[in-house]
Formats: sequence, structure tokens, C-alpha cells
Amino acid sequence: MNVQKITFQNKTGEILTGRMELPAGQKPHQYAIFAHCFTCTKNLTAVVNISRTLAQAGFGVLRFDFTGLGESEGDFADTNFSGNVEDLVEAARFLEENYEAPTLLVGHSLGGSAVIFAAAQLDSVRAVTTIGAPSDPAHVQRLLKDSREEIIKNGKATVNLEGRDFTIKKQFLDDLESQNLAEIIHRFEKSLLIMHSPQDQTVEIMNAEKLYKAARHPKSFITLDGADHLLSKKADSRYVGQVIAGWASRYLEIPEKEELLSHKNVAASLDSQEGFTTKMKLGKHSSLADEPVSFGGKDFGPDPYAYVAGGLAACKVMTVQMYAKRKKWDLQNATVHINHSREHRVDAVHAENESSAKIDTFSCEISFTGDLSEAQKERLLEISDRCPVHRTLTRDIQIISQLIE
Repeated sequence: MNVQKITFQNKTGEILTGRMELPAGQKPHQYAIFAHCFTCTKNLTAVVNISRTLAQAGFGVLRFDFTGLGESEGDFADTNFSGNVEDLVEAARFLEENYEAPTLLVGHSLGGSAVIFAAAQLDSVRAVTTIGAPSDPAHVQRLLKDSREEIIKNGKATVNLEGRDFTIKKQFLDDLESQNLAEIIHRFEKSLLIMHSPQDQTVEIMNAEKLYKAARHPKSFITLDGADHLLSKKADSRYVGQVIAGWASRYLEIPEKEELLSHKNVAASLDSQEGFTTKMKLGKHSSLADEPVSFGGKDFGPDPYAYVAGGLAACKVMTVQMYAKRKKWDLQNATVHINHSREHRVDAVHAENESSAKIDTFSCEISFTGDLSEAQKERLLEISDRCPVHRTLTRDIQIISQLIE
């Protein structure tokens, strides 16, 4: 993916900071905004994983820090839930002015409640997903525990949440209690996906039930069985991203994946701004090639030599399986491991010429499983070296290049 740092102003002129996750090798088909949980930031592991999974599916995703959190300006003590909703509306305005208006909002925990309020104000948004969201924003007061009485009595209190101290003022509580999510969601005219874990110890699963009952159709519910509230397991957050992408495709206008057109069987195309990330057409299939990060690439696909080695490995296993079937041998599996390098020639004929002292070498390790004798395995090894790709790579070949319009 292409990750860009972005900044925009909130309603009071403070600078909010975010990251734009863009898909590799293509223009986003839709844009989305991710709202993080209460006192979290845009860099929470789950937020990053979900955003990048959506980007892999072709979405452009803006994840940003609410006012007073992470890299964004402002004093958290002076913020509230209404301010978070306003931040989301300003984020949507930024996307509309600089990219395209968002069509999807995703919110985690209290951010899930916020995206529902924000979506009600944004005509461009057609789909909304909540993850572990409370059915009432005031639910967050439970996290404050005994500090709530101190806040009411003294007007503010320092509260330790997830190992960090935050100043919470009474206006924050008053604002939470003034929000009527049930009324908003009952009039909601967007497609809604509710995702929640039955094991969520922070926001109980009954919240999802209340949201679902209050919402109109089209509405969907996906259980995140076994996940914790923060989706701390990578597999859980990536699953959430994959499900959102699939679900949203039913409600958003997502075009067919653009394929690289060519009159040849294989083609590659690279735009100047994409670095090394190269679109490829391999027969009827689309793929990406890239270079590793250490070489200046983004590692979004195999490097060119890996494709060559992969073709050799695939051809070898196909050839030996075809031979074994014809011989009726019990070859259950054939696996080839290949490493490419440049090494000194085995013979010393070219040793005197330094420029030709090394040669491209594909080191192949082959294993066979099944009821096979040693003689049969040796024969299969010999046959693997007769595969078409092996023969192509070990004989003189010519490559003819010409300009076309």
C-alpha cells in the first residue's frame, strides 16, 4: 500500500493528523474513514490492520487521531463525544475536497457510535460498520468507575485508562448523556453492519443486540467469536477488514478490478509514481511484482527473479507428477525449493575472464512423498531436470524487443 501522512483542521482550527492508506497499483474505488476507540489513536494495531486490509481490497482509508489524541492538536480534557462527531464530518469534508467524498465509515467502540451520528450528516456515506460499539454513548462512563463521582463533585478528575492518565471534565459526561443514539439509528437510512464479540468484556454483546433491534434494514450482524474488545490478535482484525470489504461490495458501486490489457500472453506496466510496484498480466491472471523494502520497493509482490524461480519450481513439480501418473507410481506430493544467486562457475574454463567468472544459479532442492523406491526417486529427480522451463533456461534463448505505439 501507499501510506500518506495528511493533516486537516477541525471545526475550531486545530490541526488533526492522520494517515491515508491507498491500494497499490490502482486508484481507490471508494474512500472510507476509520474512527478509533475512546482514548485510542489511529496507530492502534487493530486500526492499522483493518485499514490496510481494506486498502488491499481497493479502498482508500483515512485513519486519524481525534482532537487531543496522538499527533493531533488540542487538549483532550476540552473534548467530548460531539467533538469527535464534528472531527469525522471535517475529515469527510477534507476527503471530498482533496480525494473523493467517503462512502464508508468504520468505527471501533465509542468511535462506532460516533460514525453513526456522523453518517447521519453526510449524504455521500452509504454504508457504516460498527465494531464493539456501545448502544448508548454514555456507556463509556462505566470505564470511569469511582472517578465519575469525583468528576461530578469537582468538575473534573484525572483518570487512568489503559495505563495512561487523562483529565475528564464534567462537560464530557454531560455531553455523553445528551446523545440519543437510539433515535438516530431508528431514523438511519444507511446500510449498517454491526460486528461484536460475545467475549467482549468492555462493551457487552447486549449492546450489539440493542443496536440491531433499533436499526432499520438493510442491517447485518457478524459475531467476532473469541476476539477481545481491542481485537489484539492480528487474525481477528484482518478478518474484520476482509468481512467489511466483502459486505460493503453489496451496497457500494465497486467496479470490476481493472486488468492490464495486452495482445501478448504476459505483460507488465509501471507508472512513474508507483516506485517498483508493477502491474502484471500472466495469461488470464493479474498479479503484482515489486522489490523488497531493502532495495527501495514496498514488497507488495515477488521480485522478477522470484517469478522466474517460481515458474521453474511449478514446471518441475507438474512434470514429475505427470510422469508419475503415467508410470502409475505412488507420488503423493512433490515439493521444490529454489534459491537464486550468482555464483562462480563449476568449471574453470571461464575463470581467467573476471567478467564471466560468475553465473546465475538456481539451486533446487526436491522432495517426494509416497511409496517410492530410491530408484524411482532418482528417476523423478532426473525427470524434473527435463521440464520445459528448465530446458528453456539452460539453452540459448533470444529476447527481441521493439517499440510499439
